[in-house]
Order: sequence, then C-alpha cells, then structure tokens
Amino acid sequence: MKQTNKEGRIHVVLNPKEKPVQAAEWPDQPEHGLLRSIEQEMDTLIGLNGLKTLVRELYAAAYISKKRMEAGIETKGQMLHMLFTGNPGTGKTTAARLIASMFKRLGLLEKGQFIEAERADLVGEYIGHTAQKTRDLVKKALGGVLFIDEAYSLARGGEKDFGKEAIDTLVKQMEDHQNSFILILAGYPREMAHFLSMNPGLQSRFPLIHHFPDYSVDELLQIAEVIAAEKKYEIDRHGRYALTAIIEQEKRHSGFRFANGRNIRTLIEKAARRQALRLMTQSIYTKKDLKLLKGEDFQLSP
Repeated sequence: MKQTNKEGRIHVVLNPKEKPVQAAEWPDQPEHGLLRSIEQEMDTLIGLNGLKTLVRELYAAAYISKKRMEAGIETKGQMLHMLFTGNPGTGKTTAARLIASMFKRLGLLEKGQFIEAERADLVGEYIGHTAQKTRDLVKKALGGVLFIDEAYSLARGGEKDFGKEAIDTLVKQMEDHQNSFILILAGYPREMAHFLSMNPGLQSRFPLIHHFPDYSVDELLQIAEVIAAEKKYEIDRHGRYALTAIIEQEKRHSGFRFANGRNIRTLIEKAARRQALRLMTQSIYTKKDLKLLKGEDFQLSP
C-alpha cells in the first residue's frame, strides 16, 4: 500500500500479503506489449509482490503522463529517485536493474545505462577529491540509473569523514540534474535512516521509498529449487526437509543480518560439495545419483 506524509512524499510500504495487480486486469491492447514483457520478467522473480505492484504503478504513471501531454495538458517531469531498504539478498539490486531496463524501454531515460557504485567510487583521499569523483560518477550516469548499494557507508566516518562530502555533493548534483538521471540508494533499514539524517536536504529528494522484506521459508525453498536447477541438481524430499530446518535455524540465529537469497546459494553449493564426497565412496552411480541432493548432503550448523 502507499502512504503519503505531510510533505506529500509517497512511501511505498510493502505488505507481504499484498497481491500485485495481475496482468489480466490490464486492458489487452497492443500498445501495452512492453508492460506484458516486463510482467513476464517479474513473474520469474519469487515473492517481491510489493515491488511488482510498484513497477506496474511506475509504468502506468509514465503511460498516462504521455497521454496527458498528447492531450495538451501541461505535465511536469516527475523526480524518480528511489531509496531501497532491506537486508542482504532481498532483491534490491535485481529490482534496480529491472526498473532501469523498464525506464529505458519507456523512453524516460535518454541512454538507459545502469551504473553500480559503492563508497570507494565516490570517496577520495583528500579535500576536494571526493566532490570531483562524485561529480564524475553522476556525469557518467546522466541519461541512466546510478545505483549505490550500502549507501549508508558514506555516513560511517562522521562529520569529518570525506563520505559526508560525497553526500553533500550528491544532493547538489540531484538538484542540478533533477530529471537527467535516476539515483537509487540501497542498504539496511537502520543504517539508511542514519544516512538520511546526514544532510537535511537528502530525504526530501527521494519521493519513492521501498522496503524489501526478508523472504519467507517457503519462498527461500523455491529459490533453492531454482538455484539447484540452474546447476543441474535436484533436491529430494529428505533434502527439502533438511534444508527447511537449516533455513529456520539460520533465520533465528542471524536475525536481521540473514542474507536471504545469498545464504541459499551458499547452502546449495555446500550441499553439492558434500554430495561429491558422498559419491566418491561409491564405486557405481547413475546419472540420477549425480544430479540428486539428499538430506545427508544438507547439514545443520553446530
């Protein structure tokens, strides 16, 4: 659902139970072929219902904006800078790439390039160096999307750290190039809240704030099946039981630092190594044996 605060800023608040608008609910018109293409891409993503709704809203807003212009209605460009919060492995980078691709195909971005950056790409080694590095990075991103993951790292050093200079420069560049590029910042919820407090003008420049919740156990099992299939493995019934127990244990012990999809990929890779050790003790094995991950290949941490 969406919430609007006193300043008129739209906050997209994800409800894990919220169902995205289905393709069948959109008019079946040839001109919406792009939307249907985007929907097909999103259908390959497990969970992320709130994101899927947001992407469809952005598409609809862009489409109707074009119709308003064609009807002679004065239409001002929308500021589309975004802030993504969530734990690791919840799909923030995937979402940023998908949105960049959609905006490019909609013609909202002149070039549509996707620039991924981190603290080292913005922060310099001496006074003035940081501002120039940040300006150069924004210049490179003009006409496209600049995505900065773990953006809160820019605020780690406090007032005297060069990271603050990068934040201040970003704010100035967002003002100077209001509709020339899209900036998407991502990171942990708590750290991002502190990051926004580092510059009084920063928060007001992000009209779209989206939270990515942790995946449920069922969704993580689906992700595990997909990752295993990509690697030409299958997980048997006992393997799924064992994997479920491991996921539940890791979610309890890791808390908000649980890495979601990244953890699952690591678990599948570990299981594949254990399967290899198990098969080496056998003198005969079939093609099915080579593909199957069993319960004994998944081990709970001590």
